[in-house]
Amino acid sequence: MSRGDAQPARALAKPAFSDPQASALVESVFGLKVSQIRPLPSYDDQNFHVRVAGAEGGPGGPCEYVLKISNAEASRTPELLQVQTHALLFLRAAGLPTASVCRSKGGGLTSLVSADGGSRVTSYVVRLLTYLPGIPVAEVPVGPLLLYEIGRLAANLDETLEKFHHPKLSCLHRENFIWNLRNVPLLEKHVDILGQGQNRELVVRVIQLFKDEVLTKLKHFRECLNHGDLNDHNILVESSKSACGDAAYQVSGILDFDDMSYGYYVFEAAITIMYMMIESKSPMHVGGHVLAGFESVIPLTPVERGALFLLVCSRFCQSLVMAAYSCQLHPENEEYLMITAKTGWKHLQQLFDLGQRAVEEIWFETARSYTSGLSM
Repeated sequence: MSRGDAQPARALAKPAFSDPQASALVESVFGLKVSQIRPLPSYDDQNFHVRVAGAEGGPGGPCEYVLKISNAEASRTPELLQVQTHALLFLRAAGLPTASVCRSKGGGLTSLVSADGGSRVTSYVVRLLTYLPGIPVAEVPVGPLLLYEIGRLAANLDETLEKFHHPKLSCLHRENFIWNLRNVPLLEKHVDILGQGQNRELVVRVIQLFKDEVLTKLKHFRECLNHGDLNDHNILVESSKSACGDAAYQVSGILDFDDMSYGYYVFEAAITIMYMMIESKSPMHVGGHVLAGFESVIPLTPVERGALFLLVCSRFCQSLVMAAYSCQLHPENEEYLMITAKTGWKHLQQLFDLGQRAVEEIWFETARSYTSGLSM
C-alpha cells in the first residue's frame, strides 16, 4: 500500500492503466514480452501480476513479476521511491525474503512514465519486481509459532536496516506522512468521515490519549527505520511440516516497502501486533506471541513496553479512519479498503473494554512464557 504524505490531495492520485496499457509499459520500459497480465489489489497505486514469454536472461531466469505503478502524488517524490527500492535490494542481499528489482532498458531501478488523462498529462513512477510465491498470512490459520516468527521477522528487518545507507536517506523523515504512528493527531481532520456515534468517540479518545501519553515519551523511544506496513497481506508464507508431522507455515516473503519511514522499534512491534489481530480467533492473545518473537531480537525498554497498548490502538484508528476516507474517494475499491473494518472496530472496542492493565498482563505473561519454555 503506497500512501502519499499529503493524504487529502489523493482524489486524483490513483493510476488507471488498463491491462493492455500496463502490458505495453512492461514491453516499452523493461523490454519484456508479456504473455499474461492481471490486476492485483492495491490501496491507491496500481499493481499487476505479469507473466513474460520466456524467462528473462535465458533459462532459469524469472518469468513472473509485479508491475508497480505508484500514485501521482508519490511519483512527485521519486527520490523517496528510489531509496525504498534500494532498501529492498539491501534487505534481499542481507538474506531477507524480499523481491528483486528488474532494471529498465535504460538501466534504472525506477522509471517515470506519462499518461494522458484528457484534461492533463500525469507522470507516474513504475517499477518491476520479481514475483514472490507464497500465501498471504491472511489466508492461513495463524498459530503461536507463526506469530512468534512474524514478530522475530519484524525485529530482524528493523535491525538489518540499521546498516542501510543511501545519499537520500533523510527523505524517509516523512513529517506529514499520515501512516507514520507519530502522526496519529493528523487523524483529527478526517474523523468527520465516521459521522457521529461510538466509533468516532473511540477514535477521538485514542487520539487524545496518544497526545497525552505517547507524544510526551517519543524522546525515550529508540529510533530506527520501519517497514511500517507489516499487515497480513504483506507477509507471505509457505507450508511446511512441523517436527511432529503437522502442517505448519514459515515466512517466505515480505511485500510493499512504500510506507517505509523513520520511526521507532516499538512502532514496528505495535503495527505488527495490530495487523496480526485482524483475522485471529484469539485476538487479545496475539500480542504476546508477536512480542516474544520481536524481543528475541530486540528487547523493548520499559518505557517502550508501556506505550505498546496505546500504539496498537492508535494503529487500529489509523487503519479504520483512513480506510473510510479512501473508500469515499475510491468506492470501486471498497472490498480491499475495508478489510480491517470487518473486525477492527470490534477488536479496538474490546481492547478498551479490557483496559490497558489487563491486556498488558495477557501480552507480557505470554511473552514471558517463551523465556521459560512454556510456549515452545
